[in-house]
Amino acid sequence: MPNPWTGRGNPYTRTEVIERFNDTLSKGEAIIVAGAGSGISAKFIEKGGADMIIIYNSGRFRMMGHGSTAGLMAYGDANAIAMEIGEYEVLPVVDEIPVICGVHATDPRRRMWHWLGKVKEMGFSGINNFPTHSIVDGHFRGVLEETGMSVEKEFEAVGLAHKMDMFSIVYVGSPEEAAKMAEQGADAIIAHVGTTVGGSIGVRDAVVSWEDTIAQTQAIIDAAKAVRDDIFYLCHGGPINTPEDADRVIQATDCVGFVGASSLERMAVEESLTNLTRQFKSITINR
Repeated sequence: MPNPWTGRGNPYTRTEVIERFNDTLSKGEAIIVAGAGSGISAKFIEKGGADMIIIYNSGRFRMMGHGSTAGLMAYGDANAIAMEIGEYEVLPVVDEIPVICGVHATDPRRRMWHWLGKVKEMGFSGINNFPTHSIVDGHFRGVLEETGMSVEKEFEAVGLAHKMDMFSIVYVGSPEEAAKMAEQGADAIIAHVGTTVGGSIGVRDAVVSWEDTIAQTQAIIDAAKAVRDDIFYLCHGGPINTPEDADRVIQATDCVGFVGASSLERMAVEESLTNLTRQFKSITINR
């Protein structure tokens, strides 16, 4: 059942979240998951009918006016930020939408089994691996792998979450990572194809083509499917910025949904505030 103390809302068990996702699909609807960096965002994302909210540190940076990549930098304690947003902003204002906590699993200062226990105790219904080293490449990725901050720790955290009956929805950047997440028991896999385009702080040139986006997304799905057949697949990032973009990828791949962070929370604020302010400024004084 939902929250055993109130009878409604978070925390949900892993099985309950899976049942909710399957119910969405049984209606012929895509699964829509949204990142939220503030209570007001979460409140109205739920009113819009999203199936899940994920809280991670990049959401706070977005709400400060900075790009999501700030969440990958040493600008704050990613785990503490996500926990704080959940405790004081999002969990108190949402009604019954499942809320997931972004976990920086490579944080060397934390015993991950202990931290996940705190996440569960706070009332979150599962975890997401953000900040994630799966979207870091090149020489720096090699350094991380060799110095105790390997993406393997993210796989291990998902395995722990599975043992603790916590739903896991995870980012991966390659087919190899998708297979390893599937082996650890990930419930939903997000094919991450890069930072979202568009808006005032989105990328413009550092983006993959549509052809590569679709091919990479399907390759990730195929790799995980070779391990298990009970995983939900969602698309995210790169040129996927609008509902039409998400639909394009879903129709061309085996994806059943979309994860929007910048494309939902940030773009909505940028567009609505700009347009509404312009409307107010169009008022004239004829005296």
